[in-house]
Amino acid sequence: MRIKRMILMCAALVPMAVIGQRLPYMDASLTPSQRADDLCSRLTVEEKISLMMNNSPAIPRLGIPQFEWWNEALHGVGRNGTATVFPVTIGMAASWNDSLVYRVFCAVSDEARAKNTYARRTGSLAQYRGLSFWTPNINIFRDPRWGRGQETYGEDPYLTSRMGLAVVRGLQGDSYAPDGSGRKHKYVKLLACAKHFAVHSGPEWSRHRFNVEDLPARDLWETYLPAFKSLVVDGGVREVMCAYQRIDGEPCCGNTRYLQQILRGEWGFKGLVTSDCGAVSDFWQSWGHGFSDSQSDASARALVTGTDLECGSDYRSLGDALKQGKVSEKDIDTSLKRLLKARFELGDFDADELVEWTRLPVSVVACSEHRQLAADMARQTMTLLSNDGILPLEKDGLKIAVLGPNANDSTMLWGNYNGFPVSTVTIWQGIKAKVPSARLIEGCGYLHNNDKVNASNVAALAGDADVVIFVGGISPRLEGEELQVEEPGFRGGDRLAIELPASQSELVKALCDAGKKVVMVNCSGSAVALTAEHGRANAILQAWYGGEHAGTAVADVLFGDYNPGGKLPVTFYAGTAQLPDYEDYRMEGRTYRYFSGKPLYPFGYGLSYTTFAISKPKYRKGVLTVKVKNTGERDGDEVVQVYVRNPKDTDGPLKTLRAFRRVRVKAGESADVSIALPRSTFELWDEETNTMRVVPGKYVLMVGNSSADEDLRKITVKVR
Repeated sequence: MRIKRMILMCAALVPMAVIGQRLPYMDASLTPSQRADDLCSRLTVEEKISLMMNNSPAIPRLGIPQFEWWNEALHGVGRNGTATVFPVTIGMAASWNDSLVYRVFCAVSDEARAKNTYARRTGSLAQYRGLSFWTPNINIFRDPRWGRGQETYGEDPYLTSRMGLAVVRGLQGDSYAPDGSGRKHKYVKLLACAKHFAVHSGPEWSRHRFNVEDLPARDLWETYLPAFKSLVVDGGVREVMCAYQRIDGEPCCGNTRYLQQILRGEWGFKGLVTSDCGAVSDFWQSWGHGFSDSQSDASARALVTGTDLECGSDYRSLGDALKQGKVSEKDIDTSLKRLLKARFELGDFDADELVEWTRLPVSVVACSEHRQLAADMARQTMTLLSNDGILPLEKDGLKIAVLGPNANDSTMLWGNYNGFPVSTVTIWQGIKAKVPSARLIEGCGYLHNNDKVNASNVAALAGDADVVIFVGGISPRLEGEELQVEEPGFRGGDRLAIELPASQSELVKALCDAGKKVVMVNCSGSAVALTAEHGRANAILQAWYGGEHAGTAVADVLFGDYNPGGKLPVTFYAGTAQLPDYEDYRMEGRTYRYFSGKPLYPFGYGLSYTTFAISKPKYRKGVLTVKVKNTGERDGDEVVQVYVRNPKDTDGPLKTLRAFRRVRVKAGESADVSIALPRSTFELWDEETNTMRVVPGKYVLMVGNSSADEDLRKITVKVR
């Protein structure tokens, strides 16, 4: 009776020829694996191959619906019309609030599901309207010149892991709890994807032919792989995307060591691997790796090493590879069953009445609750870098002028891989709403000044303004994925220098030289070396690309309606000269973990309008406790950060983040913070065994509100 009911429910999808037959793949009571095995056995080779590329066609004779694998949701549903646009990913990392990130991606997945249900019911399913989302990007932002770093959660493996887990659980519909427990659903909400596996973070200009070689084992296991392992082992992520470049001579999408030995062997990954878009073409095309001599060779290599799905069209040649004996039908079946299993887990073959996620109405898209959540997240991303006391500004009695290339630019705030909001509050609009008398000076460019606004006339344009708010930085049109930007200091979406563009720096200098009070708001998806501006401006606020409510959030901070609590997820270096060779993937000299110089602003740093005192930590039976006292006059948020170091490990990192907690403390009050530190907290690379493991002995725990030594209090603990 159950099978008969299922057949009737699916009658709209299944042709008359199969109605009434006992087709196990249609039985929702069977496991996704059982259903995938049965359906795979009914397909021709040609049909199987057609289902292994991102645009997966319908196969009417078996009632197989069309499926779209390529969809984006880095900080909101992307490239699919109206959606709530949250702050760019690196900005969300600055919140150091993975619980809020989880709520954001619950909202994102609500909108994605509702959009997909509408598209299927109206016959408008197309690319970017499916249920497989190639998010999150958990690559390590090792160098600020990388244009796609804005898509990541920063330079630290642990922070990236925590944020990535929240994203996966929010997208896939898992109830969130610190231990990963919670309500389990029959169907997966969406398929999340950990990308780009592995060891990828630029350069953009050479990614289709670049080879990462001679990478120390320590850097691989301690820096580049932990977040992927965490999302696979702890998060149950359903997809992993292999990257464009080669590692030790083999393309990531055809690399047996990474896809078979590590991912599936050591970590036990049961999901599917998708190629990055066009990555298989890079195997054999003239612009690429020179790794294969034909399309069929490339496709065969990718398939047999574990790339189940291709974003592209090279897998059309798998039929030729099969005839040539380069692959077997068993190889094809192995990958196809993983794809079908994932679709059964989503309920893609089942009636909507059975799949709870299809009850989400289209009205949830860009609803007021989600837009409020975007505003809340934007506020938590705001990171105050310097302040001589000028902030917060008074709303009355000040003459305020606003200028800069990012002052009234709405699309800059959307970041990359974005959706389209119902409306956007620019930074100028946010300021104007607080202070109606404020005036905007238009005409300042990102890279070039003109006759309208330049260093010689900007002070005169500011006139009698008491405070000039300069809203500068860069833009997703200058940093991003494989961009065509022909300007000094930029190449292929990356930067060659990390200083603020000279034309903007000249304007800030001219204003300060004229005696103007200057508050700088910097918008960027990466670290900018603001050394000159730090010495001139009265305050600097890092606002990232803050999404549809960025203007509200910035104004709330500038005028004291919100006390900033964001912390840097990347090191802000003093200048380009402090950076190692961009094309060198070794971690030596990079990030707070290995950089021995003095940065402009350290990882984990961020100011507040109040002050906090963190007591000396105590550690007993795996639990660390501290008291956080708000010693100022405003309620505020502080982020307690816990770092670890093995003092005997002379070749290891200077310190490594192992725990954090964002806490709110009222003015004059204290909060007791307890953080469990499992034994794995002390797991580091062990040269003697060439493994990640806990070596018994003494470790230094460092606790404070940034990674800078002067902001940390230390205790030594013994680990058995």
